[in-house]
Amino acid sequence: MLLAVCGWSAGAASAAAPAAEPSAAALAATRATVQAQAAKDPVGASLEPLLAGEFALQAGRLNEAAESYLQAARAAADPVLAERATTIALVARQDAVAADSLALWRKLGGQGSVYAAAEATLSLRRGDERAALRQLNALMTSEPETGWRQALGVLTAGSKDPKQTARMVEKIVAGGRLPPRNLMAWVAFGGLSQRLDQPKLTDRIVEEVVKRFPGEPRVALLRVSQMRDEGKSDEAAKLLATLVPLADGDNNLRALIAEQYEGLNDFQNVAAVLARGPQDDQTYALRASYLARADDKPTLTALYDELSASATKPDPARRLLLGQLAEYLERYDEALGWYRGVPGGPQRELARLRAANMLHKLKRADEAYGALRAIQSDASAEDDTRRDAYILEANLRAEDKNIGGENEAFARGLAAFPDEPEILYARALSWERRDDVARAEADFRRILVAEPDSVAALNALGYTLADRTNRYQEALELIERARAAEPDNAAIVDSYGWVLYRLGRVKEAEVELRRALTMQKDAEIAAHLAELLWETGRRDEARKYFEQGRKIDAENRSLQRALKKYGV
Repeated sequence: MLLAVCGWSAGAASAAAPAAEPSAAALAATRATVQAQAAKDPVGASLEPLLAGEFALQAGRLNEAAESYLQAARAAADPVLAERATTIALVARQDAVAADSLALWRKLGGQGSVYAAAEATLSLRRGDERAALRQLNALMTSEPETGWRQALGVLTAGSKDPKQTARMVEKIVAGGRLPPRNLMAWVAFGGLSQRLDQPKLTDRIVEEVVKRFPGEPRVALLRVSQMRDEGKSDEAAKLLATLVPLADGDNNLRALIAEQYEGLNDFQNVAAVLARGPQDDQTYALRASYLARADDKPTLTALYDELSASATKPDPARRLLLGQLAEYLERYDEALGWYRGVPGGPQRELARLRAANMLHKLKRADEAYGALRAIQSDASAEDDTRRDAYILEANLRAEDKNIGGENEAFARGLAAFPDEPEILYARALSWERRDDVARAEADFRRILVAEPDSVAALNALGYTLADRTNRYQEALELIERARAAEPDNAAIVDSYGWVLYRLGRVKEAEVELRRALTMQKDAEIAAHLAELLWETGRRDEARKYFEQGRKIDAENRSLQRALKKYGV
């Protein structure tokens, strides 16, 4: 392709070629000609590698993409392309290419926090923790208000493994590099230490925070979180109770306290804390959902009665909320009445769908399906509502064990909304649940035909292939595409770790799965890490993560499969 850039045709080049091997001088002259032409037209010279990089990226071949973007950046002397090459190379863990891209980016004037974060990430990858520490410290010093957040991102997503991250956090804390009066920075680094399962380091951070911010309730919340992770639930609850009165005038603190109660699975106290401040329909709805999870029917009934008494005006939001409350209380007739009484506004669309669901709950399936058909054929309804009516019908048919009806509902939905991603995605998940992987794959691929960059579909298809087939390389390329778009998405990092495990790259897989669990406490991620540990002989540690998964979501399908597989 370089020939085309120089204005030659392939035929002319072939006809002009001498029979003998060209001399070194001739090659040097040709190279000089090419470079001179590229200098005159840097954009043209960069076009071929730029397209090659984009095609490689779309195919999930991140290694090739990084190299091509670097080539394009060199040809065009473009700092934006150099930054792109650096970013892709770091995601692909191609450290040599990342180093070359970063050097070019620096030469072209690279600076600022994004550049500094990339530089620190590369130092961590090389194992040069001294340089990384210096760079992270500089980042936090140059931007006191935001630099610590970027440093935290580097440590969370950029390090080689969680042990390295823990060492770096310890050095930053010991060196006094965190902003001295920024409470959120200290709390965030303390939270990271907790997620890394570093109790001694967490204790040290908590002690330091208590000294620096005496009497600050958010410090106590960090201690509550620490106690909870150590299994000291009773102590955590006692400390948490002392903080509740302090939250009456602070909505943010009230939400943080509620979050800690949720972590203790104490949903009644979540609702009680939320009830202490100013109330609106959103707060009422949150309280109701937590009371429902606590199965606290008496308190939920009292809340319902309170709101019912003030619902004389046809307020759409309040009537929708009352319908939801009645639904929580399994008063389906009353819920149906509230939903049907929503007079208009955007709430009316959701109310129509919920009313159909209530009819199904009341064993009035024919009426439910009739209501959904009416929505599906209503030209005045929003397209999203009509689309969701097809998905809801399919779900209700599945509840009825009517597989044919479920399939037919999806088919009609796709006839009305050809290649609609939401319907295809829902149907793909349905196929997967029924172990029809081929059809699930077909629907995911239909989404990708229309939306090649759909991160959800890329990740879902890649994970399905990794989990349910032996097409691991293909799965890796799909997940790599999703990872390039959202490298810090915990679900995608988990998928990446899982496919690495299936490929036999166990050490790399363990790093990624531990990183994913650090980013998000999730039952499926815990199950994946536990399975890897079990298979590598570390069964006591595996049991720890299986138990963690149970506490998060005992009904998770991946967790259930793993528990059954190992008889845990």
